[in-house]
Amino acid sequence: MAMTRFLFPRWINKFLALAGLLVAAGGAYTGTLLLGVTDDLTLNPGYMPDQPVPFSHKIHAGELKMDCRYCHVNVDKAAHASIPPTATCINCHSPLGEAGTELAAVHPDSPKLRAVHESWESGQSIPWKRIHRLPDFVYFNHSAHVSRGVSCVSCHGRIDTMPKVFQAKELSMAWCIECHNNPEEHIRPTEFVTKLDWEPEDGKTRAEIGRELIEEKGIKPMTNCAVCHR
Repeated sequence: MAMTRFLFPRWINKFLALAGLLVAAGGAYTGTLLLGVTDDLTLNPGYMPDQPVPFSHKIHAGELKMDCRYCHVNVDKAAHASIPPTATCINCHSPLGEAGTELAAVHPDSPKLRAVHESWESGQSIPWKRIHRLPDFVYFNHSAHVSRGVSCVSCHGRIDTMPKVFQAKELSMAWCIECHNNPEEHIRPTEFVTKLDWEPEDGKTRAEIGRELIEEKGIKPMTNCAVCHR
């Protein structure tokens, strides 16, 4: 008995063309995504975008010695460091004409503060650009670190010397694990976490003080995947 040769229906030809197009589009999308997430301007140290307000940490945190927690009020209490609301800026930089704010009108006519005053008048938030980013699948708790004596400088560098903030550290998984494996250099008395130029006294090194505090507080940094990937 002769066997009948199987033939695919003609519409399969159109399907193959569509499948090829989808594969090509998927490859292009994957390549674009890969280039985007590894771009120096979005992930790597040195990222320094322009902000709607040219806020100088060098002036505020450095020269004026303002504590980081005046603006980032929840950094030692919450998982996320809060972006200061416009009302915090207005405490010092009120526009002229606001009743009872004459003594807080610092540089009220400066064009650099236009976005602050417009935000105050409209009730719309200032569109700050985020600089220090972690992937969505990474969980980082600010309060867990700050409350144990990890200073802002360990992750953000000498913010108090930056006229324009940029990403100073790598913020990679290997970088985080290295700190968790060897935390001594990064642990200091909690009263000095926002004193970015802090130096040990009594002839002790940072590592010596860190080891003492780790033992005293029972600090046990974990490197289990579930700590950050929840």
